[in-house]
Amino acid sequence: MKQYFSLLVLALGLAACNNDNNNSDNNNSSAAIPAPATLNYTVLNVYPHDTSSFTEGLLVHEGTFLESTGNKGRSKLLQVDIKTGKIKKSIKLADDFFGEGITVLNGKIYQLTYQEHKVFVYDLNFKKLPQEFEWPYEGWGMTTDGKSLILGTGGSNLYFVNPETFKIERTLGVSNNNGYVSNINELEWVDGAIYANVWQTNEIVKINPQTGLVEAKADFTDILKKSNVPDSTAEVLNGIAYNASTKTFYVTGKWWPAMFEIRFN
Repeated sequence: MKQYFSLLVLALGLAACNNDNNNSDNNNSSAAIPAPATLNYTVLNVYPHDTSSFTEGLLVHEGTFLESTGNKGRSKLLQVDIKTGKIKKSIKLADDFFGEGITVLNGKIYQLTYQEHKVFVYDLNFKKLPQEFEWPYEGWGMTTDGKSLILGTGGSNLYFVNPETFKIERTLGVSNNNGYVSNINELEWVDGAIYANVWQTNEIVKINPQTGLVEAKADFTDILKKSNVPDSTAEVLNGIAYNASTKTFYVTGKWWPAMFEIRFN
């Protein structure tokens, strides 16, 4: 009887362990983060792009095309004719500054610098304003949700910043099914989502601004070659802008000879 009772206890214990394991597996399965969906795209137009522009920031604001370029001694804030690639307005930064991301909020253009910890502010006519801000980290990409400035520093975090005080109000970690995603670069806010270049890759990712999860990604490998554009001067993909009136995106890269107007499918 004792032997039978012992066997019964052992069987019940094993069943409980199996149930626990099954529950654990079910919990892990339900908590799994899905891989980002694939964003396919169609190239609508190919426009010329100035190959002297080391593109760091790109923006369409009310039909006006703005670009920020990098490299010390060559950094500029530009207004560009998208169809011809010609520069319509230009402000050159002092030689010891490396221009980075830009955005427009409340009638002001904000321009980051890379390692100089300065943020420059201009009016929409390209007049530099006396208002300047200090930023304690590296400056990479920048966009806005219409209320806060959203800044990247080259890591996996995005910072939501008060545009009047430049104080950090919220920090968002960007991740996918494999963990945190680093090298987040040029940023663009579109219809409640953040699109971002991932530096040294051919990817643009779509980020949920509430959770930080990468929900989708697009691969732009060989976009120049596929469009028969010479790429001898081209460096990495960097630059993403959205035209709300046409609901199309513009993408380019550092020293690229072309700007692509695309639509995600």
